[in-house]
Order: sequence, then C-alpha cells, then structure tokens
Amino acid sequence: MADTPRKKVIFSGVQPSGIPTIGNYLGAFKNWNALQEEYNCLYCVVDLHSITVRQEPAELRRATRNMAALLMACGLDPQRNILYVQSHVAAHAELAWLLNCYTYMGELSRMTQYKDKAAKHSENINAGLFAYPVLMAADILLFNADLVPIGDDQRQHLELTRDVAQRFNGVYGNVFTVPEAFYGKVGARIMSLSDPAAKMSKSDEGGGSITLLDAPDVVMRKFKRAVTDSSSEIRYDIENKPGVSSLLTIYAATLGISMDAAVAEFEGKNYGYLKTTVAEAVIENITRPIGDKYNELISKPDHIDEIIRANAEKAAALAARTMSKVKKKIGLLL
Repeated sequence: MADTPRKKVIFSGVQPSGIPTIGNYLGAFKNWNALQEEYNCLYCVVDLHSITVRQEPAELRRATRNMAALLMACGLDPQRNILYVQSHVAAHAELAWLLNCYTYMGELSRMTQYKDKAAKHSENINAGLFAYPVLMAADILLFNADLVPIGDDQRQHLELTRDVAQRFNGVYGNVFTVPEAFYGKVGARIMSLSDPAAKMSKSDEGGGSITLLDAPDVVMRKFKRAVTDSSSEIRYDIENKPGVSSLLTIYAATLGISMDAAVAEFEGKNYGYLKTTVAEAVIENITRPIGDKYNELISKPDHIDEIIRANAEKAAALAARTMSKVKKKIGLLL
C-alpha cells in the first residue's frame, strides 16, 4: 500500500493588538478555514512580538485571550488546527536566541518595518524591536513550516527567514525546512471607507474601518459615511470611482459573488441604496454571526484558556523535536 503523502505545514501568527477588521477577515481569516483540509496548520497569537512596544499587563492578557476567541469565532477549529499562544511555548524565545547568533546586524538594520517602528517609537528603540524578525524566523522554523501566508509588508521578513535557514543548513546540514510564501486563494483587498486609496486598518481611528466586533448600528453608520464621488453611476472603476469600487469589492467578497454580478445588482440604484445594502450584507454575513459566536466564547474564559493551553502542549511537542536537533547540531550538551 502506498504511503500517504505528508501534509505540508502552514504557520501564521496574529498579534493581540487592536480588533481585526472585515479586511482582515475577507483577505485572510475567511480563507484559513479551507486550509485545514489540505494542510497541517498552526495559528499563533504572537504576544511576545507585541511587547516591543510597552503594554499594560492586564490589557495584554485580556487582548491575547480575546484574539484566540475571535479566531475561533471566525471559524478556526482548535480541534483540527493548532491554535495557541506564543509565550506558552518557550521554544519560540529559545530558538530566537540561537538564530540571533546566525543573523547579521546588517540584515536586521535594513528591515523596513524596523525603520518605520523606530521612527514612530523613538523613545523606545529597544533590542527586541531590532531583533523582531529573528523571533519571526524562529516562529516559522520551529515547526519546519513549508508555507507562510504573508502580505506585501511581510515579504522582507520571510526572505530573512529563508536566508537564516539556508545559512544554518549550509553549516550543519539539512536541519530547517526553507519556507515558501503562501498566497493560496486570493483574498479581497479591502480599502478604508474614508480613504479608498488606503488599505483598511485596525489602527484607523477615523471611522474608515469596520471591525469584526462592531455593533450593527455602528457598521451601518460607518457605511453611510463612506466616501463615494460626485456622479451617481454605480460601476467598478478603481481609477475614477475608487470609493464605489471599494464598496462593490466588499459586497462581492462578502457574498462570494463575481464583480459583474455585484455591479448588476446595483444597476439603476443610487449611492444610498448601495451603502445600505453593502452594510446589511456585512452585518448578516460577517459581523453579527462572528460577534454572536465571540460573545458566547468570551463568556467562558476558562474554556478558552483550556483550549489554548491544550493546543500549546501539542505545539510544544512539535517544537521539542526541532530544538533537540538544533541543539545537537550546534554542540549544546543535551
């Protein structure tokens, strides 16, 4: 009988900062649910990454649990995926230190995100902020992930991860799997309702973002204020009608229909109808069901903690295999 092919491993991390938007859901979370059929998936709430910026301890603990609950509310099954908290698996930090010794200062100083964050947090340019990409590399290499879902802003970090893995392998043999970027099914790129030229962001405080936990009346109010243009025709035209095109993109992605089908539904309608209809689709298909499930989960914090700690044990067992191999290769006494 032929051997069953090994499922490839996918690793992805989410910081426990801010509430994810419908852009995060339509662009990534929604598509994660389908991956569990074909891949072995690990999803990690990366709380260690968040402390490069000062955090209020009680708020960080709350936000970490809440993010795990929200990922489950979005459909991630902790029985079929490994969903856990980064700091519950000490090997993340341990491997990061070892990989620091195989990463060059010049490589880290060229990281665009380091430059951006250092500019924003000039009063706290700490070593953790500088070495952040090494911890990210450790997250991925710890589980010999084959594939990593990334956005454009993470390409540089993944390339560093690949370079470090290849450098280590060049010295000690085939220790780490060299990961590839995973794009999978193309998720929708959702733009800000207040600025169609900018991507919707959970850090946007100007009313241009719809979070997954916004109440229905808030969702409706934000959509009614969405930027459109002075004409009245509803068509998909990114260059000349970016606001209308953004609303159509949200509608098509939410319902899983083609852009042509979305445009056809609004033929002869006005902008008020467009905004209200898109808002109703988002409420009924995204924010209300996710919000209801989230509220059900978060009302049982002990249950959430039990799930993520059980999953951390699974992750730790996988990590231990990698750490044993790495330590043996570099000469640490086991």
